[in-house]
Amino acid sequence: MRIFVLIGLALVSGCYDDTSDLSAHMERVQATTTSQIDPMPEVHPYNHYDYSAFDLRSPFSLPKPEAIQQKIQQMSGCLSPDPRRRKQPLEKYALSDLTMRGTMGDDGVLWALMEASDFTLHRVSIGSYLGLYDGRITEVDGKSVKLVELTPDGAGCWVERETVIKIAQSVSEE
Repeated sequence: MRIFVLIGLALVSGCYDDTSDLSAHMERVQATTTSQIDPMPEVHPYNHYDYSAFDLRSPFSLPKPEAIQQKIQQMSGCLSPDPRRRKQPLEKYALSDLTMRGTMGDDGVLWALMEASDFTLHRVSIGSYLGLYDGRITEVDGKSVKLVELTPDGAGCWVERETVIKIAQSVSEE
């Protein structure tokens, strides 16, 4: 029983009435803390504007293909590509992505073998189209392919430009 009394006295002796340090801390916090809240910012009234261009094309959607074709047709009197012509497979590659690998011939017709950047091999001849600028092949020989491209001149018309793609040389031939 004596042990319980000693433990009880030890615990009670730890509790005392001196809270002066706590009071001093509370006074310091109250002295440094502001009790005013900043006023709310002024709210400006919202001005509503009616959108009156419902019949016009939305600037967030792509133009219709018909509108583009009409714009091309309006530039009459100058050179322009045919928008109704069906695109050929090699017209989705830039000329820098095409390589001439060889030729094939049969009955006076000479075809060039063109390799695309995705390593597919295509057979083209005079009159075929390739490249991004409506490049039409005008001549095929054993060493090169000549084509005429239509490049935009910036004023709505197109200018013809002749380009030559030479056969790729293998390492053993050099």
